Amino acid sequence: MADYAQGRLRAKRRELAEALYGFVTDHHRMLLAMLLRQIESLDQDIAALEAEIRRRLAPHQDLVERLAEIPGFGEITAWTVIAELGLDMNVFGTPERAASWSGLCPGNRKSAGQRGHGRTRKGNRWIRRGLTQSALAASHAEDTYLRSFYWRISSKRGPKKARVATAHKQLTIAFFLIRDGVRYHDLGADHFDRRQPERTQRYLIRLLEGLGLKVTVESAA
Repeated sequence: MADYAQGRLRAKRRELAEALYGFVTDHHRMLLAMLLRQIESLDQDIAALEAEIRRRLAPHQDLVERLAEIPGFGEITAWTVIAELGLDMNVFGTPERAASWSGLCPGNRKSAGQRGHGRTRKGNRWIRRGLTQSALAASHAEDTYLRSFYWRISSKRGPKKARVATAHKQLTIAFFLIRDGVRYHDLGADHFDRRQPERTQRYLIRLLEGLGLKVTVESAA
């Protein structure tokens, strides 16, 4: 997530440079110096806390590294998942129950026997907030399954639901990485195309025909 934010700032370098032009008085310099000292103090506190967290999680460093391999994750997100979910997934039993506890699954809204799309349930706000942020970062991770998953949902149901759905998917992946002690294996950005090749072919043909082209499809074999 930090890399994504830094990329956004680099893209606005010209605007940032223009924002630096102005008139700075001694009064402004005094206030800026005070603010910089506060920032330095907070940075020191944050560094101390991160060092303590790393020390306490040293016996589980392998798990932290495996969780950080999930697209959109990082070390801090891995810490959050471990801190909130714990290390024993038998407490939840299934990833669906873990997602429900975390508030990352849709509510059950029924009317006249029909099930509708309800609001997500309230859950653990720390893991929910961390994973919805990591879901946004995953949407920009090139050539990954989660990026493809995010935009597939977003095109149908909008970006907000796509973030929750992707966060749910990330939580499910983390659940199995913790429970089974395995490493993350990415299915690839073309996973859905490979799973439903005929559907992808029809979509591409419609797209080309919409551009006024006549399409003839032949097998490569």
